[in-house]
Amino acid sequence: MAGPTSRRTVLGAAVAAAASAGSLTSLSGAAAAPPSSGRAKAPAPLIDNHFWSSYTDWRSGGAAGTKAVAGRRPGLVIAAPAGLTEYTDPHTGSRASWEYAAWTSPVHRSVPATEVIASWNAHTPAGTWLQVELGGTYSDGTRTPWFVMGRWAAGDGDIRRTSVDDQSDGRATIWTDTFSIDDAASGLRLTAYQLRLTLYRKPGTKLTPTVWRLGAMASDIPDRFSVPASVPAGPARELPVPRYSQNTHVGQYPEYDNGGEAWCSPTSSQMIIEYWGRRPSAADLAWVNPDFADPQVCHAARFTFDHQYEGCGNWPFNAAYAATYRDMNAVVTRLSSLTDLENLVGAGIPAITSQSFLKEELTGAGYGTAGHLMAVIGFTAGGDVIANDPASPGNAAVRRVYRRADWEKIWLRTKRYNASGKVVSGTGGVCYLYWPDQPTAAQRRALAGVGIR
Repeated sequence: MAGPTSRRTVLGAAVAAAASAGSLTSLSGAAAAPPSSGRAKAPAPLIDNHFWSSYTDWRSGGAAGTKAVAGRRPGLVIAAPAGLTEYTDPHTGSRASWEYAAWTSPVHRSVPATEVIASWNAHTPAGTWLQVELGGTYSDGTRTPWFVMGRWAAGDGDIRRTSVDDQSDGRATIWTDTFSIDDAASGLRLTAYQLRLTLYRKPGTKLTPTVWRLGAMASDIPDRFSVPASVPAGPARELPVPRYSQNTHVGQYPEYDNGGEAWCSPTSSQMIIEYWGRRPSAADLAWVNPDFADPQVCHAARFTFDHQYEGCGNWPFNAAYAATYRDMNAVVTRLSSLTDLENLVGAGIPAITSQSFLKEELTGAGYGTAGHLMAVIGFTAGGDVIANDPASPGNAAVRRVYRRADWEKIWLRTKRYNASGKVVSGTGGVCYLYWPDQPTAAQRRALAGVGIR
């Protein structure tokens, strides 16, 4: 079988132009290190997750026309527009006026980070959309401009959801959905950041986006070609996750990344969404050709599609799509080990993991890939990984068992050699986690164990 096509190919293109310079007057330098107590220091954390989601959270920071709303699911909405702006959609050429309001988070001092990936969960009714930006302070005290991390709407009737290319300040670059220090070996790190959320609506209406989760995963994963072998952490467990093959959709809707052969991410997302008992309605699917099997996968591809990247594998866009379903939450994060993943699965939370590998590196896959998403749904008694692999030839073949040692190497490493012997990137444990508003106590503990609250 030929390797699946995915958005996570090697990021080798040079940035065409630097983003315009800017500053964040509310950001300050990194906090001073605490005095030594004489005790041995614990290892510095490599991954930091921080999310704003409570009523108190939304009342903090800086509001310009937004307000916090209380209730079962606290959130942020437009109260009174801060102004009117024009936006020309680069993908349609359409120019329109939009009322807007903005919220700027408090400064979050994270682990000194080489990468940051934002996530958001929101309801954007027709006639509304949102933009998420990130700005921060480097370890030398200098500041970044505001970088756009995504322009997003659940639908595609008002704007085309999009990442923004050509953003760099000569020290860091935005690669589709990821803030990345250009030269990690230099020692430069991002030590603090803010997120700025701008909500848009059609002028003269009472419409508003509602955002109930906004945050980011910051990390400093060391360069590594391999990772130490881990020991299985628990008994066998397999979750009843539906099985869908992206290859069922080869050639369908080629306007969305050439069709199903590239739909590993939305196919994996749809499997996990349905595991939690959610799915699009018949009305939602009315646009899909009735002759196509599993139309909900076509739906997921359309509504995760990044019109700048021209693919369905934008990580935060997949999480935001999952959160459009009733009472769902979703984030992009990194896990540090297969043990973390076992604890989540053991609590009933599957994960969608991103990895790249040569054909010979993943026994039984039958293909190699520059980047691919799969749903991890269980572990065998011996600790091997049970995955729903959407690159399988059909739904019946989606369930796979992959060797533990193979999996932790291809998923957790940050560098590898490709077939030509060139060093290329790995994801260092990136995954999507989706869960409902009312998780069990065990699920809350498992999420808290990986820094998600």
